[in-house]
Amino acid sequence: MTTGTTGTADETPLFGPESQFSAFFDDPRWALAMIRATVLEAAHPQIGAALVDNSTFVAHPWRRLRNTFLSMRRMFGADPVAREREAARLNRLHARMSGSDSRGRTYDAMDRATRAWVVATLFESGVTMCRLSGQPLDQDTMERMYAEYRTFLAALDGDAGELPEDLNDFWRYFDRIVENELENTEAARVILYRLFDHLPAPALFEGAPTLWAAGRAVAGPLLGAITVASLPEPYRRRAGLPEMPGAPTLMQGAYLAAGLARFLPEGWINAESIIEVLSLSLSPGSDDPRARTVTALRARMKRASALLRLLTPLSGDADPTPDPAPAAGTGESRRSAEQFFRQVLDQTGDGHLDWPDLAAMARELSTRLDLDEPEETRLYDAFAAWWRELQAALDTDGDGRVSADEYATAVPTLAGPALIRVAEVLFDATDKDGSGTIDADEYRTLFRTAFHRDLIATDGTYGQSAFVGDFLSFMSGRRTNTPYDPLLADA
Repeated sequence: MTTGTTGTADETPLFGPESQFSAFFDDPRWALAMIRATVLEAAHPQIGAALVDNSTFVAHPWRRLRNTFLSMRRMFGADPVAREREAARLNRLHARMSGSDSRGRTYDAMDRATRAWVVATLFESGVTMCRLSGQPLDQDTMERMYAEYRTFLAALDGDAGELPEDLNDFWRYFDRIVENELENTEAARVILYRLFDHLPAPALFEGAPTLWAAGRAVAGPLLGAITVASLPEPYRRRAGLPEMPGAPTLMQGAYLAAGLARFLPEGWINAESIIEVLSLSLSPGSDDPRARTVTALRARMKRASALLRLLTPLSGDADPTPDPAPAAGTGESRRSAEQFFRQVLDQTGDGHLDWPDLAAMARELSTRLDLDEPEETRLYDAFAAWWRELQAALDTDGDGRVSADEYATAVPTLAGPALIRVAEVLFDATDKDGSGTIDADEYRTLFRTAFHRDLIATDGTYGQSAFVGDFLSFMSGRRTNTPYDPLLADA
């Protein structure tokens, strides 16, 4: 079986637009398969512990989805340079994640056997989604697809040896892990029983909380039931996962319905466009060609939300109290200390501020700006210094983390020397030509490409002092409607 990156002259390439992965990428079934794979990953003790301690999937699931989407696009794309660069970035990211779980068992995100399990769940869930939708893969297609995923693992680790070379041996490997190693971890429970029920609205649904709450109230439990029913029976039994009556039929119907998308004209469903529209935060006056579509969709969402609220009021889901009026001429409003802690500082959503939260900020900035290793290291070092500064000032009980009460009681001014250094490093990373100012093109790259938000259009330059001042205003002044909200506050 071929495990190279391009295949032979007589074979379909393992990466690029002709790969099996690319054929599935815009398939609606893939969304169900990805949720299933994520639960199987989270059920592994090492992965589950790493997710709970380091991941932003609870507080910022849409951001996590977008980043995962982009990463897989790069890894399975035809450009070997982009693939090598993304693999190096992922390795640096995972090298920073290690620790121990609640039972004292150590985890390391660079553990090769654990990383192989992540790839295994993606492959197996892809095969399963085809079977459940009544379109099982033939043996040759399955072999080719398995070769793609082994090559994907090799691109990360330099060796695919943790996954069996033969596909028949893979199924024995998969069954063994499910039977002997998977657990009902906290991360798996959060995904199945918390995330679906409390999924925050994406940017597209801003201003339509009632509509989002109504849709989530119906879709959340259904997604949970469909996912549980699709999991391997030995895991469901060992984890004690309850199965809703009729869930297998519901699951089969969901996969079959999603599979009908194959009859749509090619190009009608584009996963990249859908994710971008969901996450874009463009102003109505933006010259981005997508702004008119996003603005029109939001207007319709708001009208539908208002109508739904009028017809069927939902207790606890009414539109939130608006923020205080913006300061004159700023277009910004104050964010309360509680909101700031929850939306910005507590990136992992565990109710406390500690190093993984600030590491998540550094990771998000590095990912969006596609920083090289030296720039990325400087940014992480700057955030680490800021964490030490915050810990010294706010951790009054000495437990190694900052609670929401400790933060609210202190109401600190966060713009200390370490945070200023974070802003300076970020400015240097944006100032690609080293001119000491951000020109119009660099400005656009930072605030549109990386942050998905437009500022007031400028044809001039953006100096370091102005840049640092704006960043500190967000991080210490707790203002909303700044260009940094989509990066550090939006879900």
